[in-house]
Amino acid sequence: MTTLNDVVVLLGPGLEPWMCKRFEWSADTIVTVDRVEPVLAIEKGTRVIIPGLCNSHTHMGDSCMPDGATGLTLEQGFFRPNGFKYRRLSEISRDEHLPHVVNHLRYMARTGTVAHIDFREQGPDGSELLREASRLSGVDSVILGQFSGVPFGEPELEANSAVLPEDARRELEAILAAGDGFSESTMNDLTDPAWAEIRALTGSLGKLRAIHCLENAGYRDVSLARTGVGDLARALQVYDPDLIVHMTVASAAEVALLSASGKTAALNPRANANLGLPMPPVRALMDAGVNLLLGTDNGLLNSPNLLAELDFTYKLAKSQYGDAVRPDPLAILRMATSNVGRLLGDRHRGYIDKGLPATFVVLDFHQPHLRASQHIPASIVGRVTPEDVLATFREGRPLYKSEWYPGPMGA
Repeated sequence: MTTLNDVVVLLGPGLEPWMCKRFEWSADTIVTVDRVEPVLAIEKGTRVIIPGLCNSHTHMGDSCMPDGATGLTLEQGFFRPNGFKYRRLSEISRDEHLPHVVNHLRYMARTGTVAHIDFREQGPDGSELLREASRLSGVDSVILGQFSGVPFGEPELEANSAVLPEDARRELEAILAAGDGFSESTMNDLTDPAWAEIRALTGSLGKLRAIHCLENAGYRDVSLARTGVGDLARALQVYDPDLIVHMTVASAAEVALLSASGKTAALNPRANANLGLPMPPVRALMDAGVNLLLGTDNGLLNSPNLLAELDFTYKLAKSQYGDAVRPDPLAILRMATSNVGRLLGDRHRGYIDKGLPATFVVLDFHQPHLRASQHIPASIVGRVTPEDVLATFREGRPLYKSEWYPGPMGA
C-alpha cells in the first residue's frame, strides 16, 4: 500500500478537483480516495494528481528524425513513396531505430503520458518494433499498422474498382496479427473495394480502424474527383473508421456529418501549425458535441509532449470562441484523458476513481507559477511544464519519477 496525503485529485470522467486527505494504491489498483471537499483554488503549494495522459495520434517511427521536415510541404515530407520520412525510414536499421523510439516513449512518460495511439509505418515489422519499444518503456502503445508500400498504381486508384492484391492481403493479415488495428494516410491511397475488405477483416478480428481526413483541401478534392464523394463522407460510408484524425479544413457541413456519425476525432493543432496549415475548427467541433482527442502527430514536427498540446489547444479554442469564458479548461483536459475511454474502453479509461487502475500523474503545485493557483484546471492545461511532473504511474508501475518525488522508486 502506498499513500499520498493532503493532495488534490481530479476524479471521475468529469475530472472534478477534490481535496483528498488520503490517496492510496496497492499493486495496480487505487484502493482509497478519501474526499474532503471540492476545490478550485489553492493558497499554498500542494501536489495535484491527474489521470495519465493519452496521446491519441502519433507517428513514433519518425522520432528518429526530429525537425527533418523543416521547410518541406506535407507532400514532400510525408507522402509515399518519395517523401522524406519514407526515404529515411527505408535507410535506418532496426538496431539504430529502436533506441530512438524507446527514448521518445520515455520522454512521453516524463511529460505525463502513459498511452498513445500510433499510426505505424513499415508494415508488420514496424508494428513489431513499436511493440518492443512499448515493452521496454512501459508506455502502452496502441498500434495501428500501415502497408509498407502503396498497393495500387494511379490508374487503379482512378478506376476505383480493384480489390487488394494477394500480397497486400497477406501483409494486412500480418499487420493485424502484430498490432491493434489498421491505419492509412488518406482515403485516396486505396480503392473502395480494398477499403471494404479491410473493414470486413478488422471487424471480424475486433481490431481498430483509423484514417487521416481533411488535413488539407487536397484530400477532399482528390476523393471528389475519383468517387464523387469527399474523403470524410467516403470514409464513413465504405471504411467506417473508429478514429478520424485532423479535420483541419472541415466545413460546417463536414463537422455536422462527423457529429451525426458519433465517431471520435483526434486533433493535432501544433503539427498543423508547423506545416502552415489552417487551424482545426475546435470551437465548431466542441459545439457539435464531437468526442475529441488530442495528438502530437509526427516526431518530425513536434516533441511528443501533450502538456504543450494542451496549452496550445486551450488558447486556440479560446481565440475561436472569442471571449474570456469559453471553453472550460476541463473540456480541453478531457481530450487527453477521459474522452479516450469511448474509443479504448477498459484498456485506458482515462480517469481516476477507487477500484480503477493506478494510472495517474503527480504534479508539483509547489512551484512558483502554480502554488497559488486560482483555477487548478486552467493551470494544468495552461501552465504545467514537464519540470512540474513529479511522477507518472501506469497500473501502479512507475514509468517516471523525478529526483524530487517523495519516497523510494517503488512508492
